[in-house]
Amino acid sequence: MISAFTGQQIRDAEQPLLDSGEGAVLMQRAAYGLAQAVIRELKKKRRLAGASVTVLAGKGNNGGDGLYAAAYLARRGMRSTAVLAADSVHAEALAAFRAAGGRVLQLGTSNAEELAVLCAGEDVIIDALLGTGARGGLRDAPAELIAALQELGPRLVVACDVPSGLDAGTGEVHWPVLDADVTVTFGGFKAGLLTDPGEGCAGRVELVRIGIESALPEQAPELRRLTGRDLGALLPRPGRRSHKYSRGVLGVVAGSSRFSGAAVLGVHAAALAGVGMVRYIGPEPAARMVLSRTPEALWESGDPGRVQAWVVGPGVDGEEQLGRAGAAVEVALGNDLPVVVDAGALSLLPERCPPHWILTPHAGELASLLDSLPSTGEVAVTRADVESRPLHFVRQAAQQTGATVLLKGATTLVASPSGIVFSQSEGTPWMATAGSGDVLAGVLGALVAQAADGIADDDAAYAGLGLDPADRWAAVAAVAASVHGRAGTVASAACDGGPLTASAIAAAVPGVIGSLSAEYDRTIP
Repeated sequence: MISAFTGQQIRDAEQPLLDSGEGAVLMQRAAYGLAQAVIRELKKKRRLAGASVTVLAGKGNNGGDGLYAAAYLARRGMRSTAVLAADSVHAEALAAFRAAGGRVLQLGTSNAEELAVLCAGEDVIIDALLGTGARGGLRDAPAELIAALQELGPRLVVACDVPSGLDAGTGEVHWPVLDADVTVTFGGFKAGLLTDPGEGCAGRVELVRIGIESALPEQAPELRRLTGRDLGALLPRPGRRSHKYSRGVLGVVAGSSRFSGAAVLGVHAAALAGVGMVRYIGPEPAARMVLSRTPEALWESGDPGRVQAWVVGPGVDGEEQLGRAGAAVEVALGNDLPVVVDAGALSLLPERCPPHWILTPHAGELASLLDSLPSTGEVAVTRADVESRPLHFVRQAAQQTGATVLLKGATTLVASPSGIVFSQSEGTPWMATAGSGDVLAGVLGALVAQAADGIADDDAAYAGLGLDPADRWAAVAAVAASVHGRAGTVASAACDGGPLTASAIAAAVPGVIGSLSAEYDRTIP
Protein backbone atom coordinates (compact mmCIF):
# COMPACT_ATOMS: atom_id res chain seq x y z
CA MET A 1 0.00 0.00 0.00
CA ILE A 2 1.18 3.52 -0.78
CA SER A 3 0.90 5.93 2.13
CA ALA A 4 0.81 9.66 1.45
CA PHE A 5 1.39 12.45 3.94
CA THR A 6 0.87 16.14 4.45
CA GLY A 7 3.75 18.55 4.09
CA GLN A 8 3.71 19.06 7.86
CA GLN A 9 4.04 15.32 8.50
CA ILE A 10 7.06 15.24 6.19
CA ARG A 11 8.64 18.25 7.90
CA ASP A 12 8.04 16.73 11.34
CA ALA A 13 9.87 13.58 10.20
CA GLU A 14 12.77 15.68 8.89
CA GLN A 15 13.12 17.85 11.98
CA PRO A 16 15.17 15.48 14.20
CA LEU A 17 17.73 15.10 11.40
CA LEU A 18 17.82 18.84 10.81
CA ASP A 19 18.34 19.41 14.54
CA SER A 20 21.27 16.98 14.50
CA GLY A 21 22.95 18.87 11.66
CA GLU A 22 22.13 16.48 8.83
CA GLY A 23 20.15 18.96 6.73
CA ALA A 24 22.88 19.20 4.10
CA VAL A 25 22.93 15.40 3.76
CA LEU A 26 19.16 15.31 3.19
CA MET A 27 19.44 18.01 0.54
CA GLN A 28 22.23 16.20 -1.31
CA ARG A 29 20.22 12.97 -1.35
CA ALA A 30 17.17 14.78 -2.69
CA ALA A 31 19.20 16.65 -5.31
CA TYR A 32 20.94 13.49 -6.50
CA GLY A 33 17.61 11.67 -6.85
CA LEU A 34 16.16 14.62 -8.75
CA ALA A 35 19.13 14.75 -11.10
CA GLN A 36 18.94 11.01 -11.78
CA ALA A 37 15.25 11.31 -12.65
CA VAL A 38 16.04 14.10 -15.14
CA ILE A 39 18.76 11.96 -16.70
CA ARG A 40 16.41 8.99 -17.12
CA GLU A 41 13.79 11.15 -18.80
CA LEU A 42 16.26 12.81 -21.17
CA LYS A 43 17.83 9.51 -22.19
CA LYS A 44 14.44 8.40 -23.48
CA LYS A 45 14.58 11.17 -26.09
CA ARG A 46 18.20 12.16 -26.76
CA ARG A 47 21.81 11.97 -25.62
CA LEU A 48 22.64 13.63 -22.33
CA ALA A 49 25.76 15.52 -23.43
CA GLY A 50 24.84 18.90 -24.84
CA ALA A 51 21.27 18.82 -23.61
CA SER A 52 20.02 21.96 -21.90
CA VAL A 53 18.35 22.34 -18.50
CA THR A 54 16.96 25.37 -16.70
CA VAL A 55 16.13 25.31 -13.02
CA LEU A 56 13.57 27.80 -11.72
CA ALA A 57 14.87 28.37 -8.21
CA GLY A 58 12.99 29.87 -5.28
CA LYS A 59 14.46 31.08 -2.03
CA GLY A 60 13.88 28.03 0.18
CA ASN A 61 15.25 24.53 0.46
CA ASN A 62 13.22 23.54 -2.59
CA GLY A 63 15.29 25.98 -4.63
CA GLY A 64 18.44 24.56 -3.04
CA ASP A 65 17.46 21.03 -4.10
CA GLY A 66 16.95 22.25 -7.66
CA LEU A 67 20.24 24.16 -7.81
CA TYR A 68 22.28 21.24 -6.49
CA ALA A 69 20.59 18.94 -9.02
CA ALA A 70 21.35 21.36 -11.85
CA ALA A 71 24.97 21.57 -10.70
CA TYR A 72 25.20 17.80 -10.89
CA LEU A 73 23.70 17.84 -14.39
CA ALA A 74 26.17 20.54 -15.47
CA ARG A 75 29.02 18.31 -14.37
CA ARG A 76 27.49 15.55 -16.54
CA GLY A 77 27.85 17.77 -19.61
CA MET A 78 24.49 19.53 -19.75
CA ARG A 79 24.17 23.24 -20.51
CA SER A 80 22.64 24.50 -17.26
CA THR A 81 20.86 27.74 -16.49
CA ALA A 82 19.34 28.93 -13.22
CA VAL A 83 16.55 31.50 -13.17
CA LEU A 84 16.51 32.97 -9.67
CA ALA A 85 13.03 33.99 -8.61
CA ALA A 86 14.14 35.69 -5.40
CA ASP A 87 16.86 38.10 -4.34
CA SER A 88 18.22 35.53 -1.90
CA VAL A 89 18.43 31.80 -2.64
CA HIS A 90 20.21 28.91 -0.97
CA ALA A 91 23.77 30.29 -0.89
CA GLU A 92 25.74 27.02 -0.83
CA ALA A 93 23.65 25.48 -3.61
CA LEU A 94 24.06 28.59 -5.77
CA ALA A 95 27.82 28.55 -5.20
CA ALA A 96 27.95 24.87 -6.23
CA PHE A 97 25.94 25.67 -9.35
CA ARG A 98 28.28 28.52 -10.34
CA ALA A 99 31.33 26.33 -9.67
CA ALA A 100 29.91 23.70 -12.06
CA GLY A 101 29.79 26.31 -14.82
CA GLY A 102 26.11 27.11 -14.69
CA ARG A 103 24.69 30.37 -16.04
CA VAL A 104 22.63 32.49 -13.64
CA LEU A 105 19.78 34.79 -14.66
CA GLN A 106 17.70 36.95 -12.32
CA LEU A 107 13.93 37.16 -12.69
CA GLY A 108 12.76 40.75 -12.34
CA THR A 109 9.63 42.80 -12.72
CA SER A 110 10.00 43.31 -16.46
CA ASN A 111 11.65 40.21 -17.95
CA ALA A 112 9.22 37.37 -17.10
CA GLU A 113 7.94 36.89 -20.66
CA GLU A 114 11.46 37.07 -22.11
CA LEU A 115 12.71 34.42 -19.71
CA ALA A 116 9.65 32.27 -20.38
CA VAL A 117 10.50 32.20 -24.10
CA LEU A 118 14.09 31.28 -23.22
CA CYS A 119 13.02 28.49 -20.86
CA ALA A 120 10.47 27.04 -23.26
CA GLY A 121 13.25 26.19 -25.71
CA GLU A 122 15.22 24.14 -23.16
CA ASP A 123 15.24 20.36 -23.19
CA VAL A 124 14.06 20.24 -19.58
CA ILE A 125 12.80 22.67 -16.94
CA ILE A 126 13.13 21.90 -13.23
CA ASP A 127 10.40 23.63 -11.24
CA ALA A 128 11.94 24.36 -7.82
CA LEU A 129 10.13 27.57 -6.94
CA LEU A 130 7.88 26.50 -4.05
CA GLY A 131 8.02 23.47 -1.79
CA THR A 132 5.81 21.79 0.78
CA GLY A 133 6.02 24.65 3.25
CA ALA A 134 4.61 27.27 0.88
CA ARG A 135 1.23 28.84 1.65
CA GLY A 136 -0.84 29.99 -1.30
CA GLY A 137 0.51 30.20 -4.82
CA LEU A 138 3.00 32.16 -6.86
CA ARG A 139 2.71 35.92 -7.05
CA ASP A 140 4.10 38.82 -9.07
CA ALA A 141 6.96 38.03 -11.48
CA PRO A 142 7.18 34.27 -10.69
CA ALA A 143 3.45 33.93 -11.35
CA GLU A 144 3.83 35.83 -14.63
CA LEU A 145 6.75 33.57 -15.62
CA ILE A 146 4.85 30.36 -14.91
CA ALA A 147 1.67 31.57 -16.64
CA ALA A 148 3.66 32.40 -19.77
CA LEU A 149 5.53 29.09 -19.66
CA GLN A 150 2.31 27.10 -19.29
CA GLU A 151 0.96 28.82 -22.39
CA LEU A 152 4.15 28.17 -24.39
CA GLY A 153 4.18 24.45 -23.50
CA PRO A 154 7.82 23.51 -22.72
CA ARG A 155 9.23 20.17 -23.83
CA LEU A 156 9.78 18.45 -20.47
CA VAL A 157 8.96 19.70 -17.00
CA VAL A 158 10.21 17.99 -13.84
CA ALA A 159 8.78 19.28 -10.57
CA CYS A 160 10.97 19.29 -7.46
CA ASP A 161 8.97 17.67 -4.61
CA VAL A 162 5.65 19.25 -5.71
CA PRO A 163 4.65 21.49 -8.62
CA SER A 164 4.86 25.08 -7.39
CA GLY A 165 1.45 26.29 -6.27
CA LEU A 166 0.11 22.86 -5.33
CA ASP A 167 -0.88 22.35 -1.68
CA ALA A 168 1.07 19.27 -0.59
CA GLY A 169 -1.54 18.23 1.96
CA THR A 170 -4.85 18.82 0.20
CA GLY A 171 -4.16 18.75 -3.55
CA GLU A 172 -5.69 22.21 -3.89
CA VAL A 173 -4.08 24.19 -6.72
CA HIS A 174 -3.34 27.90 -6.55
CA TRP A 175 -3.02 29.02 -10.15
CA PRO A 176 -0.89 29.51 -12.14
CA VAL A 177 0.82 26.11 -11.96
CA LEU A 178 3.21 24.64 -14.51
CA ASP A 179 1.99 21.14 -15.36
CA ALA A 180 4.77 18.62 -14.74
CA ASP A 181 5.55 15.55 -16.80
CA VAL A 182 7.27 14.04 -13.76
CA THR A 183 7.23 15.05 -10.11
CA VAL A 184 10.18 13.82 -8.04
CA THR A 185 9.07 13.86 -4.41
CA PHE A 186 11.30 13.30 -1.39
CA GLY A 187 11.00 11.14 1.71
CA GLY A 188 7.34 10.19 1.30
CA PHE A 189 4.47 10.67 -1.11
CA LYS A 190 2.59 13.92 -0.57
CA ALA A 191 -1.18 13.58 -0.27
CA GLY A 192 -1.68 16.47 -2.70
CA LEU A 193 0.01 14.45 -5.44
CA LEU A 194 -2.55 11.64 -5.11
CA THR A 195 -5.75 13.65 -5.20
CA ASP A 196 -7.20 16.03 -7.74
CA PRO A 197 -6.75 18.67 -8.88
CA GLY A 198 -3.12 18.29 -7.80
CA GLU A 199 -2.65 14.85 -9.33
CA GLY A 200 -3.65 16.27 -12.67
CA CYS A 201 -0.74 18.74 -12.50
CA ALA A 202 1.90 16.35 -11.16
CA GLY A 203 2.34 13.90 -14.04
CA ARG A 204 4.07 10.67 -13.05
CA VAL A 205 5.25 10.74 -9.44
CA GLU A 206 8.59 9.22 -8.44
CA LEU A 207 9.65 8.82 -4.81
CA VAL A 208 13.24 9.42 -3.72
CA ARG A 209 14.10 8.03 -0.29
CA ILE A 210 16.27 10.41 1.74
CA GLY A 211 16.42 8.72 5.15
CA ILE A 212 13.33 10.05 6.94
CA GLU A 213 10.99 7.22 6.02
CA SER A 214 11.15 5.38 9.34
CA ALA A 215 10.01 8.57 11.13
CA LEU A 216 6.83 8.95 9.09
CA PRO A 217 3.52 8.05 10.81
CA GLU A 218 2.75 4.96 8.72
CA GLN A 219 -0.35 4.18 10.78
CA ALA A 220 -1.80 7.64 10.24
CA PRO A 221 -1.19 8.75 6.66
CA GLU A 222 -3.32 11.45 5.12
CA LEU A 223 -4.16 9.17 2.17
CA ARG A 224 -3.80 5.52 1.25
CA ARG A 225 -3.57 3.98 -2.21
CA LEU A 226 -3.97 0.27 -2.80
CA THR A 227 -1.40 -1.43 -5.02
CA GLY A 228 -1.90 -4.52 -7.16
CA ARG A 229 -0.76 -6.81 -4.36
CA ASP A 230 -3.20 -5.21 -1.93
CA LEU A 231 -6.02 -5.72 -4.40
CA GLY A 232 -5.12 -9.36 -4.87
CA ALA A 233 -5.16 -9.89 -1.10
CA LEU A 234 -8.54 -8.17 -0.63
CA LEU A 235 -10.45 -9.54 -3.62
CA PRO A 236 -12.86 -12.30 -2.56
CA ARG A 237 -12.59 -15.71 -4.14
CA PRO A 238 -14.72 -18.84 -3.77
CA GLY A 239 -13.62 -21.89 -1.86
CA ARG A 240 -14.02 -25.49 -2.94
CA ARG A 241 -17.35 -25.85 -1.10
CA SER A 242 -18.77 -22.46 -2.02
CA HIS A 243 -22.26 -22.13 -3.49
CA LYS A 244 -24.26 -19.23 -4.87
CA TYR A 245 -25.64 -18.16 -1.51
CA SER A 246 -22.29 -18.32 0.24
CA ARG A 247 -20.84 -16.04 -2.45
CA GLY A 248 -23.37 -13.29 -1.73
CA VAL A 249 -26.81 -12.36 -3.01
CA LEU A 250 -27.15 -8.82 -4.33
CA GLY A 251 -30.41 -6.95 -4.73
CA VAL A 252 -30.40 -4.24 -7.41
CA VAL A 253 -32.95 -1.45 -7.76
CA ALA A 254 -31.76 0.38 -10.86
CA GLY A 255 -32.99 1.73 -14.14
CA SER A 256 -36.52 2.61 -15.17
CA SER A 257 -38.63 2.50 -18.28
CA ARG A 258 -36.71 5.56 -19.45
CA PHE A 259 -33.21 4.58 -18.30
CA SER A 260 -33.23 0.82 -18.70
CA GLY A 261 -29.57 0.77 -19.75
CA ALA A 262 -28.48 1.62 -16.21
CA ALA A 263 -30.15 -1.55 -14.95
CA VAL A 264 -28.68 -3.65 -17.75
CA LEU A 265 -25.14 -2.42 -17.13
CA GLY A 266 -25.30 -2.55 -13.33
CA VAL A 267 -26.69 -6.06 -13.14
CA HIS A 268 -24.34 -7.40 -15.79
CA ALA A 269 -21.28 -5.82 -14.13
CA ALA A 270 -22.28 -7.30 -10.77
CA ALA A 271 -22.59 -10.77 -12.27
CA LEU A 272 -19.18 -10.41 -13.94
CA ALA A 273 -17.58 -9.29 -10.66
CA GLY A 274 -18.20 -12.62 -8.97
CA VAL A 275 -21.32 -12.28 -6.84
CA GLY A 276 -23.26 -15.52 -6.35
CA MET A 277 -26.68 -14.20 -7.42
CA VAL A 278 -28.27 -10.95 -8.55
CA ARG A 279 -31.95 -10.19 -7.88
CA TYR A 280 -33.26 -7.33 -10.01
CA ILE A 281 -36.18 -5.18 -8.87
CA GLY A 282 -37.68 -2.90 -11.47
CA PRO A 283 -40.33 -2.40 -14.16
CA GLU A 284 -41.01 -5.18 -16.64
CA PRO A 285 -39.59 -3.41 -19.76
CA ALA A 286 -36.27 -2.89 -18.00
CA ALA A 287 -36.36 -6.39 -16.52
CA ARG A 288 -36.74 -7.95 -19.97
CA MET A 289 -33.63 -6.10 -21.16
CA VAL A 290 -31.73 -7.10 -18.02
CA LEU A 291 -32.55 -10.78 -18.46
CA SER A 292 -31.75 -10.64 -22.15
CA ARG A 293 -28.22 -9.47 -21.31
CA THR A 294 -27.78 -11.42 -18.05
CA PRO A 295 -30.02 -14.49 -17.98
CA GLU A 296 -28.33 -15.58 -14.75
CA ALA A 297 -30.13 -12.74 -12.92
CA LEU A 298 -33.57 -13.06 -11.33
CA TRP A 299 -36.39 -10.57 -11.78
CA GLU A 300 -38.30 -10.03 -8.58
CA SER A 301 -41.66 -8.29 -9.00
CA GLY A 302 -42.53 -8.63 -5.31
CA ASP A 303 -40.61 -9.59 -2.17
CA PRO A 304 -37.04 -10.28 -3.34
CA GLY A 305 -36.39 -12.81 -0.61
CA ARG A 306 -32.86 -13.45 0.57
CA VAL A 307 -30.55 -10.50 -0.10
CA GLN A 308 -27.24 -9.78 1.65
CA ALA A 309 -26.48 -6.39 0.10
CA TRP A 310 -28.17 -3.82 -2.11
CA VAL A 311 -27.42 -1.47 -4.97
CA VAL A 312 -30.02 1.27 -5.28
CA GLY A 313 -30.21 4.32 -7.50
CA PRO A 314 -28.46 3.98 -10.89
CA GLY A 315 -30.87 5.29 -13.52
CA VAL A 316 -33.81 5.31 -11.09
CA ASP A 317 -36.55 7.59 -12.43
CA GLY A 318 -40.27 8.00 -11.87
CA GLU A 319 -42.43 7.66 -8.79
CA GLU A 320 -42.89 3.88 -9.03
CA GLN A 321 -39.19 3.01 -9.25
CA LEU A 322 -38.26 5.60 -6.64
CA GLY A 323 -40.75 3.87 -4.37
CA ARG A 324 -38.98 0.55 -4.92
CA ALA A 325 -35.64 2.19 -4.15
CA GLY A 326 -37.06 3.70 -0.97
CA ALA A 327 -38.43 0.35 0.10
CA ALA A 328 -35.05 -1.30 -0.45
CA VAL A 329 -33.37 1.40 1.64
CA GLU A 330 -35.84 0.77 4.46
CA VAL A 331 -35.30 -3.00 4.29
CA ALA A 332 -31.53 -2.54 4.37
CA LEU A 333 -31.74 -0.17 7.33
CA GLY A 334 -34.07 -2.48 9.25
CA ASN A 335 -31.90 -5.55 8.61
CA ASP A 336 -28.52 -3.83 8.98
CA LEU A 337 -27.47 -4.73 5.43
CA PRO A 338 -24.78 -2.96 3.40
CA VAL A 339 -26.02 -0.73 0.58
CA VAL A 340 -24.45 1.01 -2.41
CA VAL A 341 -26.43 4.23 -2.88
CA ASP A 342 -26.01 5.92 -6.25
CA ALA A 343 -27.51 8.75 -8.29
CA GLY A 344 -31.27 8.94 -7.90
CA ALA A 345 -31.32 7.27 -4.47
CA LEU A 346 -29.01 9.79 -2.78
CA SER A 347 -32.10 11.80 -1.87
CA LEU A 348 -33.52 8.81 0.07
CA LEU A 349 -30.89 8.64 2.81
CA PRO A 350 -31.90 8.47 6.47
CA GLU A 351 -30.70 11.12 8.89
CA ARG A 352 -27.70 8.95 9.81
CA CYS A 353 -26.23 6.09 7.77
CA PRO A 354 -24.11 3.17 9.00
CA PRO A 355 -20.51 2.94 7.70
CA HIS A 356 -21.33 -0.11 5.55
CA TRP A 357 -23.56 2.09 3.39
CA ILE A 358 -21.45 3.37 0.50
CA LEU A 359 -22.55 6.53 -1.31
CA THR A 360 -21.18 6.98 -4.85
CA PRO A 361 -21.76 10.58 -6.00
CA HIS A 362 -19.90 12.53 -8.65
CA ALA A 363 -18.86 16.09 -7.80
CA GLY A 364 -22.20 17.68 -8.67
CA GLU A 365 -24.17 15.09 -6.71
CA LEU A 366 -21.88 15.49 -3.71
CA ALA A 367 -22.41 19.27 -3.74
CA SER A 368 -26.18 18.74 -3.76
CA LEU A 369 -25.93 16.15 -0.99
CA LEU A 370 -23.89 18.46 1.23
CA ASP A 371 -26.33 21.31 0.66
CA SER A 372 -29.17 19.05 1.78
CA LEU A 373 -27.53 18.27 5.13
CA PRO A 374 -28.54 20.47 8.06
CA SER A 375 -25.05 21.19 9.40
CA THR A 376 -23.34 22.18 6.15
CA GLY A 377 -23.64 25.92 6.82
CA GLU A 378 -25.18 28.92 5.16
CA VAL A 379 -22.84 29.03 2.15
CA ALA A 380 -23.95 26.75 -0.67
CA VAL A 381 -21.45 24.14 -1.87
CA THR A 382 -21.06 24.10 -5.65
CA ARG A 383 -19.67 21.52 -8.03
CA ALA A 384 -16.68 23.81 -8.60
CA ASP A 385 -16.03 23.84 -4.84
CA VAL A 386 -15.97 20.04 -4.72
CA GLU A 387 -13.73 19.80 -7.78
CA SER A 388 -11.23 22.26 -6.31
CA ARG A 389 -11.14 20.62 -2.84
CA PRO A 390 -12.37 17.02 -3.24
CA LEU A 391 -10.38 15.64 -0.29
CA HIS A 392 -11.97 18.14 2.07
CA PHE A 393 -15.52 17.60 0.89
CA VAL A 394 -15.45 13.81 0.65
CA ARG A 395 -14.27 13.68 4.27
CA GLN A 396 -16.96 16.15 5.27
CA ALA A 397 -19.67 14.10 3.57
CA ALA A 398 -18.57 10.87 5.28
CA GLN A 399 -18.45 12.51 8.70
CA GLN A 400 -21.84 14.20 8.32
CA THR A 401 -23.75 11.25 6.85
CA GLY A 402 -22.02 8.47 8.77
CA ALA A 403 -21.64 6.54 5.51
CA THR A 404 -18.58 5.59 3.49
CA VAL A 405 -18.41 8.00 0.55
CA LEU A 406 -16.88 7.20 -2.84
CA LEU A 407 -16.40 10.40 -4.85
CA LYS A 408 -16.12 9.52 -8.53
CA GLY A 409 -13.60 11.33 -10.70
CA ALA A 410 -10.33 10.98 -12.61
CA THR A 411 -8.93 10.24 -9.16
CA THR A 412 -11.55 8.46 -7.09
CA LEU A 413 -11.53 9.20 -3.37
CA VAL A 414 -13.15 6.94 -0.76
CA ALA A 415 -13.66 8.31 2.75
CA SER A 416 -14.67 6.41 5.86
CA PRO A 417 -16.55 8.29 8.61
CA SER A 418 -13.45 7.83 10.77
CA GLY A 419 -11.46 10.07 8.42
CA ILE A 420 -9.48 7.36 6.62
CA VAL A 421 -9.31 8.08 2.87
CA PHE A 422 -8.27 5.93 -0.08
CA SER A 423 -7.25 7.37 -3.45
CA GLN A 424 -7.29 5.28 -6.64
CA SER A 425 -6.41 6.47 -10.14
CA GLU A 426 -5.95 3.59 -12.58
CA GLY A 427 -8.45 4.58 -15.24
CA THR A 428 -8.27 6.32 -18.60
CA PRO A 429 -9.98 9.55 -19.71
CA TRP A 430 -11.96 7.43 -22.20
CA MET A 431 -13.97 6.17 -19.22
CA ALA A 432 -15.84 9.48 -19.15
CA THR A 433 -18.70 7.87 -21.02
CA ALA A 434 -22.37 7.15 -20.41
CA GLY A 435 -22.96 4.11 -18.21
CA SER A 436 -19.46 3.94 -16.72
CA GLY A 437 -20.81 4.83 -13.27
CA ASP A 438 -23.49 2.13 -13.57
CA VAL A 439 -20.77 -0.45 -14.15
CA LEU A 440 -18.90 0.82 -11.09
CA ALA A 441 -22.07 0.50 -8.99
CA GLY A 442 -22.48 -3.11 -10.11
CA VAL A 443 -18.86 -4.03 -9.41
CA LEU A 444 -19.01 -2.36 -6.02
CA GLY A 445 -22.30 -4.05 -5.16
CA ALA A 446 -20.85 -7.44 -6.03
CA LEU A 447 -17.80 -6.89 -3.81
CA VAL A 448 -19.91 -5.53 -0.96
CA ALA A 449 -22.24 -8.55 -1.11
CA GLN A 450 -19.23 -10.87 -0.94
CA ALA A 451 -17.82 -8.91 2.02
CA ALA A 452 -21.12 -8.86 3.94
CA ASP A 453 -21.38 -10.30 7.43
CA GLY A 454 -21.82 -14.05 7.31
CA ILE A 455 -20.16 -14.24 3.89
CA ALA A 456 -16.62 -13.03 4.60
CA ASP A 457 -15.58 -13.56 8.22
CA ASP A 458 -11.82 -13.25 7.72
CA ASP A 459 -10.79 -9.65 8.47
CA ALA A 460 -7.06 -10.43 8.45
CA ALA A 461 -6.45 -8.75 5.10
CA TYR A 462 -8.14 -5.56 6.28
CA ALA A 463 -6.29 -5.64 9.59
CA GLY A 464 -3.09 -5.92 7.57
CA LEU A 465 -3.87 -2.48 6.18
CA GLY A 466 -4.25 -1.08 9.68
CA LEU A 467 -8.03 -0.78 9.40
CA ASP A 468 -10.65 -1.17 12.07
CA PRO A 469 -13.58 -3.42 11.09
CA ALA A 470 -15.83 -0.43 10.40
CA ASP A 471 -13.26 1.02 7.98
CA ARG A 472 -13.01 -2.10 5.85
CA TRP A 473 -15.92 -0.84 3.74
CA ALA A 474 -13.75 2.00 2.53
CA ALA A 475 -11.17 -0.56 1.45
CA VAL A 476 -13.85 -2.59 -0.36
CA ALA A 477 -14.96 0.56 -2.20
CA ALA A 478 -11.34 1.38 -3.09
CA VAL A 479 -10.90 -2.13 -4.50
CA ALA A 480 -14.00 -1.65 -6.65
CA ALA A 481 -12.77 1.73 -7.89
CA SER A 482 -9.41 0.24 -8.81
CA VAL A 483 -10.92 -2.79 -10.58
CA HIS A 484 -13.24 -0.48 -12.50
CA GLY A 485 -10.40 1.82 -13.52
CA ARG A 486 -8.12 -1.03 -14.52
CA ALA A 487 -10.92 -2.61 -16.56
CA GLY A 488 -11.38 0.63 -18.44
CA THR A 489 -7.67 0.84 -19.17
CA VAL A 490 -7.60 -2.78 -20.37
CA ALA A 491 -10.65 -2.20 -22.58
CA SER A 492 -9.09 0.91 -24.11
CA ALA A 493 -5.76 -0.86 -24.67
CA ALA A 494 -7.62 -3.56 -26.59
CA CYS A 495 -8.42 -0.93 -29.22
CA ASP A 496 -4.94 0.64 -29.20
CA GLY A 497 -5.77 3.18 -26.54
CA GLY A 498 -8.93 4.36 -28.24
CA PRO A 499 -12.46 5.09 -27.05
CA LEU A 500 -14.60 2.55 -25.27
CA THR A 501 -18.12 1.96 -24.03
CA ALA A 502 -19.40 1.08 -20.58
CA SER A 503 -20.16 -2.41 -21.88
CA ALA A 504 -16.50 -2.83 -22.80
CA ILE A 505 -15.48 -1.81 -19.28
CA ALA A 506 -17.79 -4.45 -17.80
CA ALA A 507 -16.50 -7.12 -20.16
CA ALA A 508 -12.93 -6.53 -18.97
CA VAL A 509 -13.77 -6.90 -15.25
CA PRO A 510 -13.37 -10.72 -14.94
CA GLY A 511 -9.93 -10.62 -16.56
CA VAL A 512 -8.77 -7.84 -14.26
CA ILE A 513 -9.97 -9.69 -11.16
CA GLY A 514 -8.39 -12.92 -12.38
CA SER A 515 -5.03 -11.34 -13.17
CA LEU A 516 -4.85 -9.52 -9.82
CA SER A 517 -5.65 -12.70 -7.92
CA ALA A 518 -3.13 -14.73 -9.92
CA GLU A 519 -0.44 -12.08 -9.44
CA TYR A 520 -1.01 -12.12 -5.70
CA ASP A 521 -0.90 -15.92 -5.57
CA ARG A 522 2.52 -15.86 -7.27
CA THR A 523 3.92 -13.67 -4.49
CA ILE A 524 2.91 -16.03 -1.67
CA PRO A 525 5.87 -18.21 -0.57
